[in-house]
Amino acid sequence: MFDIILLEPEIPPNTGNVIRLAANTGCRLHLVHPLGFSIDDAQLRRAGLDYHAMARVREHPDLATCLQRVAPARLFAVETGGSRRYSDVGYRPGDAFLFGRETTGLPAAVTAALPADAVVRIPMRPGNRSVNLSNAVALVVYEAWRQNDFRTEAP
Repeated sequence: MFDIILLEPEIPPNTGNVIRLAANTGCRLHLVHPLGFSIDDAQLRRAGLDYHAMARVREHPDLATCLQRVAPARLFAVETGGSRRYSDVGYRPGDAFLFGRETTGLPAAVTAALPADAVVRIPMRPGNRSVNLSNAVALVVYEAWRQNDFRTEAP
């Protein structure tokens, strides 16, 4: 129902956790290169446990190719400087969620190319940098899935 896009993820256990999340929610997961690890990394496999076979994971050489292949109905970038809370959006099947690197987030050029209301944020206490990547993905995906009555297929 939804697409998760990780732009240049760096930490294998985070991606492994997102693979597990994608398998359990029916989301498609897209990994945009360069990755900060090998897809065969032991930490990635350990975090994803046996969910790799149940998840739909696709790798892409760059963001432009990924977006062309995915062709999302709507794209939402999740970034600490987003103009509105992720929970204030009405999500629909076919939406995609874009997350940046653990250390730097999304490049400014990526968020600048989107409408301001398509850049969403997760509320946090002032002064904190960000929520862990796999936790951020879980928050957004489960909110979108909840809004769609936890359907496992598009209507």
